Amino acid sequence: MRPDTVSDSKLSVFPTFQKVAGRRVVVVGGGEEAAAKVRLLSETQAKIEIVSRAPAPVLERAAEKAGAFIIRERFRAEHVERAALVFAASGEEEQDRAVVEAGRAAGIPSNAVDRPELCDFYVGALVNRAPVAVAITSTGVGPVLARHIRARIEAMLPRETGELARLAESFRETVSRVLKDGVARRRFWAKFFSGPVSDNVQSGRVDVARAEAQRLLNGEQDERGFVWLVGAGPGAEDLLTLRAQRVLQEADVIVHDALVPEAVVSMGRRDAERISVGKRKGAHSASQDKINALLVREASLGRRVVRLKAGDPLVFGRSGEELAALREAGIGCDVVPGVSAAFAAAASAQVPLTLRGVSSQLVFATGHDRDGETLPAWIDLALKGSTVAVYMGRSVAARVSARLIDAGLAATTPVAVVENASRTDETIFAGTLAELCHLETHEDVDGPVLILVGDAVGHGALQGALTLSPRTSSNSAYAA
Repeated sequence: MRPDTVSDSKLSVFPTFQKVAGRRVVVVGGGEEAAAKVRLLSETQAKIEIVSRAPAPVLERAAEKAGAFIIRERFRAEHVERAALVFAASGEEEQDRAVVEAGRAAGIPSNAVDRPELCDFYVGALVNRAPVAVAITSTGVGPVLARHIRARIEAMLPRETGELARLAESFRETVSRVLKDGVARRRFWAKFFSGPVSDNVQSGRVDVARAEAQRLLNGEQDERGFVWLVGAGPGAEDLLTLRAQRVLQEADVIVHDALVPEAVVSMGRRDAERISVGKRKGAHSASQDKINALLVREASLGRRVVRLKAGDPLVFGRSGEELAALREAGIGCDVVPGVSAAFAAAASAQVPLTLRGVSSQLVFATGHDRDGETLPAWIDLALKGSTVAVYMGRSVAARVSARLIDAGLAATTPVAVVENASRTDETIFAGTLAELCHLETHEDVDGPVLILVGDAVGHGALQGALTLSPRTSSNSAYAA
């Protein structure tokens, strides 16, 4: 191996975390650079002091929000005495150099903003999950890269990570006293941070998490499972929420519907068991009662289960029944929302679901109720100017059209139909309420369909959409 290769693999810095709680940290400067450092320091317990003869309004606002003290004087070396850290942020090289030299003379680590050659230390891109902190630095070479890495870590670490760390701290002394063997302690902490304790903290149930930790410490090994009801969104992988991605990686079992694309299911752990409960209209592979029993059974075995549903689990997803079954069985559970098909369809067609002066109400509806009745309760809302989003409406499109027109809604009311919203095979149709009946003649439309009805729909970007009339060679294709 070449010597320069060895050198390139070694850091030019040694990462440490400076104790600043209750200690002075001095920022010298009067503009945006100084304000940015004050905002960053406000995430710590440091006593922030700013030295500036004429602080800009942006700095004064940052100082007020951070509870920082402004010394309205020209900088002098004595301003940095007994400080823990010094930041030079004047924007002027000569001034910044003088501040750094004063800090060094007093034995205080000093940093000059955007002047790496003057710095004793670098300020990393910070991920704050107090008391847990992660800092990323490129040692001044690629600050934008550091920010990109920070964004990925932000997605990986739940906001509740700090709460989990504080709970662990409260158990640390007891664990050391009860579990004398080092291997036993490591096993305890492994389960603490990756099982029911962690799951309940992340779901906001700290008291339950504490009880689970006590059970674990008492040697009760019948580990309890947990169920997340997760919205997979409309199908595009990049519309999956960060929380949904995280819990998919933590699941032992993924119970998914047929409408969830394989690409989304595959975002789970490779070794996770996948169970399809395949609910499509007219071809259910599992009854709702069986799905409820499956979730309870898997969680009762101590497994972490994701119930993966298309769109949002609380919108026509029967989540209420599943949650009730889990609560009755005493199983911990949580809901992770997803992007609903109505929002995805509207976004693709750039249709405003509400529009000032046109529509101030939005109705989510299905084309038929549990007994098969079309438009069971929402005709009046459509007549009053609401925008109506009809889920699962392809097979009843003609009846939806006829009943709304018979009830008095204008036959010329704008309509948009979106198949496979947000996916690469998305198709968008546009027309009027009178033309909606032709949707059933489009035999190649076999994906999930969302119908939007209302005057606001006419304000969407639908110029390139396919027509709802029976398809001919002159129909144009919509480029989503």
